[in-house]
Amino acid sequence: MWQFEHKAKTQGYKTIAGVDEAGRGPLAGPVVSAAVILPQDFSCAGINDSKKLSEKKRNAFFPVIKEQAICVAIGISSHLEIDKINILQASLLSMKRAVENLSGPPDFLLPDFLLIDGKFTLDMTIDQSALVKGDSRSISIAAASIIAKVTRDAIMEELHEKYPRYNFIQHKGYPTHAHKEAILKYGPCPVHRRTFKGVKEVVNEG
Repeated sequence: MWQFEHKAKTQGYKTIAGVDEAGRGPLAGPVVSAAVILPQDFSCAGINDSKKLSEKKRNAFFPVIKEQAICVAIGISSHLEIDKINILQASLLSMKRAVENLSGPPDFLLPDFLLIDGKFTLDMTIDQSALVKGDSRSISIAAASIIAKVTRDAIMEELHEKYPRYNFIQHKGYPTHAHKEAILKYGPCPVHRRTFKGVKEVVNEG
């Protein structure tokens, strides 16, 4: 899990950030990204791609990563931006915002190399490498995936309080049968993604 970080170090990079997003698939809510810079002595057995971990394990790892990381930052792209520029561009934008937020207060720490989950690099001047399935190959990306996922889940739980009939607390906005049934029954709420299949048909019918 450290091979890509070590390779970057041997190439002369000093501050390496892992970047990942959560929430590309849901029908509602934002896409949330995290950028994480870990110390070389970071040790937390069991950290892996957040999708392979139970919610209980993700919630247990979250404070450990926050406490031990050199720096952690979040970037968010809203459901409105997703509908405007599409989910891929919104995901990349949220990742870029997460990296930019590393250099803001309180840490003011701009990485000199990025390890990014997926096939695409970011529109930034920082040197970077995109890793397919990076969240199960790089410790920094795995840590970022956990931070992003737990943060987004918390946002969806807050939205559940506002729009309880959709039961966001259960499925976090993902297209489960129950969620799609609720959209058909009640129509989409203000945080549903109007351009997504399962929502746009109901909007168009309305």
